[in-house]
Amino acid sequence: MARLLKKGIFSGHVRSYFMATDNKPGLTDFHALGIGAGISYHTPRLFKHVELGISGFFTFNALSSDLAARDPKTNQTSRYEVGLFNLADPNNRRDLDRLEELYARIYIGHQSKLTVGRQLPHSPFINPQDGRMRPTLTEAAVLEWNEWKNTRFQLEYIFGISPRSTVRWFTVGESIGQYPVGVDLNGKPSQYAGHIRTSGILQAGLTRKAGPLSLQLWNTYVPNVFNLLYGNAEWRSSQTSPAYWMAGLMGGYEEAIRNGGSEVITQTYITPGATAGFVSGRIEYQRPHWLVNLNATRITAAGRLLMPREWGREPLYTFMFRERNEGTGNTTAFTANIRYSPVKNLKVDLGTGYYHLPDVTDYTLNKYGLPAYIQVNLGTTYQFTGLWKGLDVQLLLVRKDPLNSPVISDRYIINKVSMTQLNAIANFHF
Repeated sequence: MARLLKKGIFSGHVRSYFMATDNKPGLTDFHALGIGAGISYHTPRLFKHVELGISGFFTFNALSSDLAARDPKTNQTSRYEVGLFNLADPNNRRDLDRLEELYARIYIGHQSKLTVGRQLPHSPFINPQDGRMRPTLTEAAVLEWNEWKNTRFQLEYIFGISPRSTVRWFTVGESIGQYPVGVDLNGKPSQYAGHIRTSGILQAGLTRKAGPLSLQLWNTYVPNVFNLLYGNAEWRSSQTSPAYWMAGLMGGYEEAIRNGGSEVITQTYITPGATAGFVSGRIEYQRPHWLVNLNATRITAAGRLLMPREWGREPLYTFMFRERNEGTGNTTAFTANIRYSPVKNLKVDLGTGYYHLPDVTDYTLNKYGLPAYIQVNLGTTYQFTGLWKGLDVQLLLVRKDPLNSPVISDRYIINKVSMTQLNAIANFHF
């Protein structure tokens, strides 16, 4: 057995992340540098069908402003930088280790597998959202069935989650409310954290390739809380040519289940009887060295589109790094993106977005008090080769401003609009 285990795969990851947010004059600025490293081990197949895996990671706050300090004008703390470490303990600079993967995987048939334990999630709304030091992970039983031609079926039961920006594992109910909770329909601070009762998440997804079409259908059922049905269709003009057109359309419908998570109405995650819907589209053209796309999203006015941010980021085509539209309704968004890759290992991205949201005091449709805004992202990624193979560096510059310069309280501005943010990331995989 020892000889067999030596044939397993060890891998390592070192990561550094510097982030700095420059708010409008008179409001507090924030910055932080996180440094961390981790290691993983995956066994070879045991008894021809079984694989075991384990990984862990530790993070240090090497340098930062006071991430627990409150801005004297707005009483707000760091929104982004604290997420590099532990939201629950902003002053903890060193004890930031986490056991991440710990799973058993059974291979079935020709290409299928069942994975049980702690693992990275892979679905439209429950995903790693890897935009800080460490990703979101789930504790789950996941069946990936790939025995049908051009078709994949995924069925999973999730019973634990360790959200990005935390170091603990939580039950599904406990995980809801680990991030800022926004306000309820009356504008008062939401009270659902620590009060949601659910037995887990049951999720099923079907993906099929049909000539130039790629189709997805997913259903996410959270007993006693909500159900979300999601579909996506993408058409690609060529499967072989490096130059092609792509058109995509997605949509979803959400409804509350039973009491929305709690028998106490003020402690529900979603109001009983509430519904929400959205549609999002993309047109894209890609050719060697270039990619351009135009995107649009509409979240209906029926209600807030809700999905715990602890679980992942929304898959809307108009998503841009450093902001989300989850928690809003009656929202219209447009984005345009361009990517230039002069060589294989270098990418330069420029994106701009227009986001028309309800007024910050329309609490029924604006959970987090986010003003309507415009956003510009400029980023670049370079992957080293040769002696430094495994090293990649990323830079991301973000600017967000309010639409039409409305006169609003600074508490709706700090860390949301009238801000510039710099991100500098380095990863070394070995």
